Amino acid sequence: MDLQLWLGRATHAIQDWADTFGPYQPHPSVLVDDERLDAAFEEFTGRLKDNYPFFHPHYAGQMLKPPHPAAVVGYVTAMLINPNNHALDGGPATAAMEREAVAQLAAMFGYDTHLGHLTTSGTIANLEALFVARELHPGRGIAYSQDAHYTHGRMCGVLGMKGHPVRTDSRGRIDLDALEDLLRTGEVGTVVLTAGTTGLGAVDPIHEALALKERYGVRIHVDAAYGGFFTLLAGAGGPEALPPEPWRAIARCDSIVVDPHKHGLQPYGCGAVLFRDPEVGRFYLHDSPYTYFTSSELHLGEISLECSRAGAAAAALWLTFRLLPPTSDGLGQVLAAGRRAALEWADLITASDLLELYQRPALDIVTYFPVTEPATLTGIDTASARILADAMTSPDPVFLSTLKAGREAFGARHPEITADADGARVLRSVLMKPESEHHVEYLHTRVEQITRAG
Repeated sequence: MDLQLWLGRATHAIQDWADTFGPYQPHPSVLVDDERLDAAFEEFTGRLKDNYPFFHPHYAGQMLKPPHPAAVVGYVTAMLINPNNHALDGGPATAAMEREAVAQLAAMFGYDTHLGHLTTSGTIANLEALFVARELHPGRGIAYSQDAHYTHGRMCGVLGMKGHPVRTDSRGRIDLDALEDLLRTGEVGTVVLTAGTTGLGAVDPIHEALALKERYGVRIHVDAAYGGFFTLLAGAGGPEALPPEPWRAIARCDSIVVDPHKHGLQPYGCGAVLFRDPEVGRFYLHDSPYTYFTSSELHLGEISLECSRAGAAAAALWLTFRLLPPTSDGLGQVLAAGRRAALEWADLITASDLLELYQRPALDIVTYFPVTEPATLTGIDTASARILADAMTSPDPVFLSTLKAGREAFGARHPEITADADGARVLRSVLMKPESEHHVEYLHTRVEQITRAG
């Protein structure tokens, strides 16, 4: 896809539309000459070089990658108009696109009915879900696993609710026995289950937790910000297939958060929250007499805690879904490549004398550590930190990240390691770019070389 060609077409398309309203002169206060812009742009692009190469398959560190070119074109084209999706008056076209794209997300998770919208982040989307949880169960707290994203504890504080972290099992999933012990107290109104933790990519046993929902009358909110799109691989054929049970069970949960700016190929600023029961919209009721005046139809701002939101984000997602829909044979093929890459690297690490898997990847996140002699947490931590630094500064660099694993979590997976510290850093690689599938052997070889050089 020739990005320069399509960005040029974007400017022409918007200018042709703008010309239908008649000519006007820009105000002198906003005019700048090309010479001044050239100097500022040189400084600007120079400063942007102070970045890691998120686009390159040799970057296998954090969950970062550029958006799909279609998303860039969609965003920039709509941004030239700069619609605000808070109200239909601020962006009728992009508000309609948002509704259509959100409906596709709801269908992806199996919701027959839904109320939902895009947000600027998964954090805000989770805030909205917990806000509704508070309104439905006033005075009762929120339960979430110790490995859930820290946003849940933080947002419980914002909302004045009590958060209840629950221990995890040896695969990083919420421990259902410990959860049930907590639910017996009656202190919890909503349980947060995670479909893809940001550390390990672990998927909580959502299908098994549904029995607790019925037994104790709690709501279940699924934080699928990172892993949500992997539902497209549930029950699929091939090595990338995922067990269907937890993913199919999401359709019976009360709310979902997913981030298209992770596996949905979007630029940052695109999260989404979905509620199964549209009636929860009553908790958002407010009036804005100067905003909602051109349509009696429900405005997106009337079902959102956020007010102004970029209509360009909705346009980018809509255009991307037109080309790569959230289906198993559309966007699912992108996720399948990253999943296969993670499994292949896990197999290479299993066969290695220099590296050992921390745990087998549940999605596309690989965690591993250098084999040390003696095998101690202190030795692993020191070696992991060295490999991380040496890999980035090498003339032929690869980019990794680390995860701090606590003593108890490490012992549950590797009891043979001497626990001489509170925990240890392990190496962590996120293979969310489909191109990673073609570079796994290179990545593994380079990490082994750097490990051996130490």
